[in-house]
Amino acid sequence: MTAFSYRTALIVGVGAGLSASLARLLAKSGMTVALAARRAVELAPLAKEVGGKSFACDATKIAEVARLFADVETELSAPDVVIYNASYRARGPLVDLDPDEVAKALAVTAFGGFLVAQEAVRRMLPQGRGALLFTGASASVKGYAQSAPFAMGKFALRGLAQSLARELSPRGIHVAHVVIDGGIRSARRPDPQEASDSTLDPDAIARTYLDLLRQDRSAWAWEIELRPWVEKF
Repeated sequence: MTAFSYRTALIVGVGAGLSASLARLLAKSGMTVALAARRAVELAPLAKEVGGKSFACDATKIAEVARLFADVETELSAPDVVIYNASYRARGPLVDLDPDEVAKALAVTAFGGFLVAQEAVRRMLPQGRGALLFTGASASVKGYAQSAPFAMGKFALRGLAQSLARELSPRGIHVAHVVIDGGIRSARRPDPQEASDSTLDPDAIARTYLDLLRQDRSAWAWEIELRPWVEKF
């Protein structure tokens, strides 16, 4: 396992679940953490807790993503770890889907990942190092009925990650895609009493992201799937 040398992490698409667990763990590991979401005011308590900063950004807007990276670089430093967690779902039978909602799902889940990756890599390439992690889902590899927009977006994000891993790994940038194949545990989604550990603990997921960051470059993983021990696949 290589020495941990990353200094500044930017997490895009921050909420109260996995992103919060990531922010706490990365801060505990010695990193300065920047948190980004469309409503930055909601991130203030978490930013204060981890000693980081919060930023407002709509990841589907080119100008806002460019401004986000400029602001993070000015107020902290250029991020050498960037994690893309943003996604959006539109559900329903194909013939009933609202095309505008489908377009939004693709924009948030996939196009936003491209925009964030582009700005991140522009800063990482001159340094010859960095890490770019994408959060996937069951839908990244399995298209479920009445969930076509989410599958479209997550399949696209996975394709982006795989392509970037092949392009950028030889240039010192670790690109990885994490397939979270199961429900993530939360206050709103606790484990049933009769099915302990049937959802994924967000703190446990976060530890896997940290493990990816600690991998020696002689044995980088570009993708890893995580699922509860009871999940079928």
